[in-house]
Amino acid sequence: MSHTNSVTRYAWLVVALLWVVAMLNYLDRLMITSMRGWIVADIPMSDARFGLLTSVFLWIYGLVSPVGGFLADRYSRKWVILVSLAVWSLMTWLTGHMHGFESLLIVRAIMGIGEACYIAAALALIADYHTGRTRSFATGLHQSGLYAGAALGGAGGWIAADHGWRAAFTIFGAVGVVYTLLLMFLLRDRERPATAAAADSGEQISVGAAARELFSARAFWVLIVYIGLAGTAFWLINGWLPTFLQERFLGWKPTGAWAAMLPATWVDKMAVTAGSAGLWATVPVQIASFVGILVGGAWADRWAQANPRGRLFIPMLGFVCAGPCLFLLAHTSSFAFALGAMIVFGVGRGFADANLMPIVCQVLNPRYCATAYGLLNFVSVSVGGLMIYAGGWLRDQQVSLAVPFTIAAAGLFLAGLMLALVRPKA
Repeated sequence: MSHTNSVTRYAWLVVALLWVVAMLNYLDRLMITSMRGWIVADIPMSDARFGLLTSVFLWIYGLVSPVGGFLADRYSRKWVILVSLAVWSLMTWLTGHMHGFESLLIVRAIMGIGEACYIAAALALIADYHTGRTRSFATGLHQSGLYAGAALGGAGGWIAADHGWRAAFTIFGAVGVVYTLLLMFLLRDRERPATAAAADSGEQISVGAAARELFSARAFWVLIVYIGLAGTAFWLINGWLPTFLQERFLGWKPTGAWAAMLPATWVDKMAVTAGSAGLWATVPVQIASFVGILVGGAWADRWAQANPRGRLFIPMLGFVCAGPCLFLLAHTSSFAFALGAMIVFGVGRGFADANLMPIVCQVLNPRYCATAYGLLNFVSVSVGGLMIYAGGWLRDQQVSLAVPFTIAAAGLFLAGLMLALVRPKA
């Protein structure tokens, strides 16, 4: 009994250790967006070139994600995580020491390689330790670190304001390198029974074996469609919601019952302005997603005890509700309705993020769960990038953002229905 308790405690320690890495993962990648003014003043570049710093990162990140997943299945998950963290932390540190656009672009590209190898390996390691009724909640706890990192991305701007933009990258890069050294002693792999059994039969993990196993599985094709439809909505909202709110609700401020419940000084501060639209577009969604990922993880674990498809039902429910709410967001003229729709969308996204890796482990061969997750991550990023571009192209054609938002709403609803086609492995 004591041994079991010890293993359980360490399983949660793994989640805690990796939560910090997940937070750094998003913090380091998004920090640059909060420092545009300082960076451009120091290294002159056009808006297009500054945007390319993020685009190159995203392209490389998507392309390398399947490779990172395969490495985590083929080799030690611990060392894939450590090398990944060390590489992107070093690149974060180097970012603060670059003095030209070209060198900055190269560093961001290499940073994309490092970060792409992390997420699948981390979630697979958590799944190795949490094999039963804690898997979705443990996954959700880890993913909440990503949300925390996204929310803390603005911390770089605060540091830059007082100490310069280079200091922020130097500090967080150094933190990542030091934390890598700490994880070398605290993090360890767990034996994977499925891998051991396959090794006994002479089957080796290889690119060909992974491709044959995954692409011959009907469930994997369903998940590809599912994640593609979901990614369409996720990335479109990430990229264009601030602009949409600014165009649709510019000048809105609390009135009537809203205003009566607030201190007088808050009313003007809560108005939707060109500056505050970004906060209105991110804070409610991020908070709702944070709640959704924890509630959705715990609920899925509980439901899965009574029904093997419980972990499928949670994101299904989330998307079937979030799709119509996203449609409402695209067409309402009421800011209160829009805010409610954003909150439901955020909860639905949290439900999905908590359960994707547990679903992958449940419906596909667990030997290739990290590879499968990496491929799905590639699909999401690729489709999402195209949707962000499509939103901009439609705006150039004088088409309202309500049109792609409506398309994304339909896609999100269909994504939920797609999960009805998936059956857990016996």
